[in-house]
Amino acid sequence: MRQALITFAIFGMLAACAPTETEMATVSETETPTRETQAREREQAAADRRAAIEDRIAGLAARGIREISWEELLPEGEEERLAQLYQQQMAILYAGGPIAEGSPADQMIQIGTFNTVTELDEQKVRIPGYTVPFEFGANAEIREFLLVPYYGACLHAPPPPPNQTVFAITETPIKLRNLAQAVWIEGTLHTEIQESELADAAYTIRVDRVETYEY
Repeated sequence: MRQALITFAIFGMLAACAPTETEMATVSETETPTRETQAREREQAAADRRAAIEDRIAGLAARGIREISWEELLPEGEEERLAQLYQQQMAILYAGGPIAEGSPADQMIQIGTFNTVTELDEQKVRIPGYTVPFEFGANAEIREFLLVPYYGACLHAPPPPPNQTVFAITETPIKLRNLAQAVWIEGTLHTEIQESELADAAYTIRVDRVETYEY
């Protein structure tokens, strides 16, 4: 009899500790809105980003500046031409087998054309990119540098095509302390060829403003 009472008491305690159907339903109802809330927050964040971009572009347009991407520097059909040039170059380089490190063939070759989008000539633009200075040093004040679409170009990686390289000129010297930091460049774009020891550029921009690119 005593054992039966103990067993009954244990089951009673377990039953008292276990959540009721009402409590379980409440937990389920609590979790569902949480997931829905997270989804709404993500949607709101995306909407806020879109609105911020639209406001930025509208503000630039009011100042007579057009925000452009690197793809917009390529004339129609240029991507296909570039792909063919890369295939031809690879076929030539590897025709004699693997390239030995340090050999004459082991070098960074700039592949591409100087074809440009004529409508962009003398346009006020804003474009993001990475800087490649011609001078280095902690206190070097730069008046000329290259703007490229990816980090390490011309230094640790092959140069982009000429029409994906912009030669930047600024009247007011600037210091480029962190090459890994992307920047916004504002200025007047020209379809003007510039040649340099690092890479050739099909575009030249007279810089008015340099700002840190916020990711």
